[in-house]
Amino acid sequence: MTPKTPPEPKDLKTTMAGYLSGSLTLLTGRPVPDDPAIHDVRVLMKKHRAAIRLVRPLLDEEAYRREYLAGRETGRILALWRESAVLRKTMKALKKDNPELFIKLHDNATVQDLLRKPYSTWDQAGEMAKTVSGVNDRLKKAQYRLRFISLNEPDLRLLLGELGNSHTAASAAYLACRNKPSEPLLHKFRKKSKTFMYQLIFFRHLSPQTVRQLEKKLGTMTQNLGRYNDLAQIMTLTGYRLGASGNTAANDELAVVIRDRQDRYLAKVWPVAYRIFAPGLKLQDLLGISF
Repeated sequence: MTPKTPPEPKDLKTTMAGYLSGSLTLLTGRPVPDDPAIHDVRVLMKKHRAAIRLVRPLLDEEAYRREYLAGRETGRILALWRESAVLRKTMKALKKDNPELFIKLHDNATVQDLLRKPYSTWDQAGEMAKTVSGVNDRLKKAQYRLRFISLNEPDLRLLLGELGNSHTAASAAYLACRNKPSEPLLHKFRKKSKTFMYQLIFFRHLSPQTVRQLEKKLGTMTQNLGRYNDLAQIMTLTGYRLGASGNTAANDELAVVIRDRQDRYLAKVWPVAYRIFAPGLKLQDLLGISF
């Protein structure tokens, strides 16, 4: 999904059009797109929203809100479809690494439901097809509106200012969740970091090696935050509460296994996050350029 030749600010409109056309192509799978296709569409929509944020100073507020919210709504529509597949994969990984524990959990209906691939009836398939059709319509409308948005030769300093705002927002989210690593704050940090990461591609030409290395670090970091979040969702869906009267020893053990795995993911996040979002760190110092 990443262009072979990295785009520059002057290529913003072309790149955004590519995100939309790429999404439309991925949604042509029959009878409905598979899970990897839905995942890729959601990634492209996140990239599109990040680009919209980057060009916010070049748009009137009404146009900005319309395009940004349209992309967010598309992602929301597809989220449940994608998340069910991710959680099933995560639960299977837990089972593979802890087979004896999952033998004890054989009568836990919630756990077994998460492991089982949902049976798709004709009615369900019809609803999925209807959802895809609705998303297609939204993307085609966004594609049409993009033709009338003027983004020729945008001011580089203006865009760097917006990139700086994204870095500042992610830095604030980092500081909040580092002091209080709660699930909502970690989720917010992941979202802010991804916006910053997806915007960086338009600035690779300023310092190719530095920016690519930064993108790679952010990619690994946000993946680990995503895995933490997947486990948090599983914990929520199981309804586990420490000290609840209905807890079995197997329930308690599953909670410990999940928490241990979450701790390992966060241990990989913090060193990278500090080097990129440490308090007082400026974007120009991070990129090694002045503007």
